[in-house]
Amino acid sequence: MDIKCLKEFPHHLVESRPRKRARLGWDVDPLTAAKAHIGMLCGQEVNVKCTVSSEATLDHTCSSKYAKDLHQHASPPWREDDKDGHYKFEVGEDLTSRYLFSYLSKLIIFYNQSLGYADIQIIIQSCTFGQVLECWDREREEMVAIKIIRGIKKYREAAMIEIDMLQQLGKHDKNGSLCVQIRNWFDYRNHICIVFEKLGPSLYDFLRKNNYRSFPIDLVRKFARQLLECVAFMHDMRLIHTDLKPENILLVSPEYIRVPDYKVSIRSSKKGSFFKRVPKSSAIKVIDFGSTTYDHEDNNYVVSTRHYRAPEVILGLGWSYPCDTWSVGCILVELCSGQTLFQTHDDLEHLAMMESVLGPLPSNMLRLADRQKYIQRGRLNWPEGATSRESIKAVLKLPRLQYLVMQHTDNSARDFINLLQGLLRYQPADRFSANEALLHPFFTRIDKQRSWPCR
Repeated sequence: MDIKCLKEFPHHLVESRPRKRARLGWDVDPLTAAKAHIGMLCGQEVNVKCTVSSEATLDHTCSSKYAKDLHQHASPPWREDDKDGHYKFEVGEDLTSRYLFSYLSKLIIFYNQSLGYADIQIIIQSCTFGQVLECWDREREEMVAIKIIRGIKKYREAAMIEIDMLQQLGKHDKNGSLCVQIRNWFDYRNHICIVFEKLGPSLYDFLRKNNYRSFPIDLVRKFARQLLECVAFMHDMRLIHTDLKPENILLVSPEYIRVPDYKVSIRSSKKGSFFKRVPKSSAIKVIDFGSTTYDHEDNNYVVSTRHYRAPEVILGLGWSYPCDTWSVGCILVELCSGQTLFQTHDDLEHLAMMESVLGPLPSNMLRLADRQKYIQRGRLNWPEGATSRESIKAVLKLPRLQYLVMQHTDNSARDFINLLQGLLRYQPADRFSANEALLHPFFTRIDKQRSWPCR
């Protein structure tokens, strides 16, 4: 992607009215919702608009158009959901006349697995918001991924907000090379269903099925460039993703090859341990924009999945664009090493791990922190505040960033470490922006080498 294009994004094209999303944990008023412009039916913009009202948190006007549009996309009366509000599906049934969750899906999956390059499940994902199913699109004659939201009001409203964000991104990501593309949406038996292009596994799933063995550094470089281009694109639109993690980065293709893994101990007896998987294609796309927010909205609540959460978020100092680039730094370390950088579920332990890997937290951040229970006499209350000996041991065993990275990289370790140090700076104002990171020698030095003439 041309960096100049990212810097010269036409901000006047972006709708400036504020939108809010449900907080993590759904701790907002149940009426919370936002204005959503719905479109992208079969890749074409559709003149269908939907407005959801919330007197408690938003000043958006209420409109009966919401109910009317949902009725137009609706289906016959729904069957009873499970106890958690998840849709009960059956193989061979229709999701409207266009989408089929069918035996054809099973046949295609079996065929792919017989070729030895795909581990695809019919239920691609099942989590808090609902389920993602693989279905056959009769009209386009292709497999698609359909996100079926739980039939509960707060999740339905959050889905409408995500649709709005997806359309905003789709309008400007002309090539569809950065973010997952929305194909369509419909309301089926009280479940909002969002139709996406079918992609490959997430980077996390790929790591997991690869026994958490790291990606080659050249592949990490390609992933990093694409991820930063996507983040720069969103930031230029004044959008903050707030939930970047390997689970939300999908490979475009599920295909992979098996290569020898020379780092495996010769004493390892696990079947296939001498080989690891490497994706055939480095193309990735970012997904899950349900937590995406505009930069001028409330920024004092907690965002990001724990392991990728920036220090300013933990300390209650407010957050903005730099919280995304911190997450990118954590992700790149994980792709390089195969292990989560900050494997913890406790705030104080998390901050102590940061100090172990990156050095002491700045005194001014600790002084201004809203979470003073973590601070004692101007420093982090560690190890005095540790919850257990195991917690102290977990922090002590973490090496400095440079040593951690050097265990898994080649002669490009120096540039990579320097990039990570810029992405993982404590002070948000000093942290690399996505555009600055893309100009780093970790990327540009390789580009220059490739441009040199052969001798």
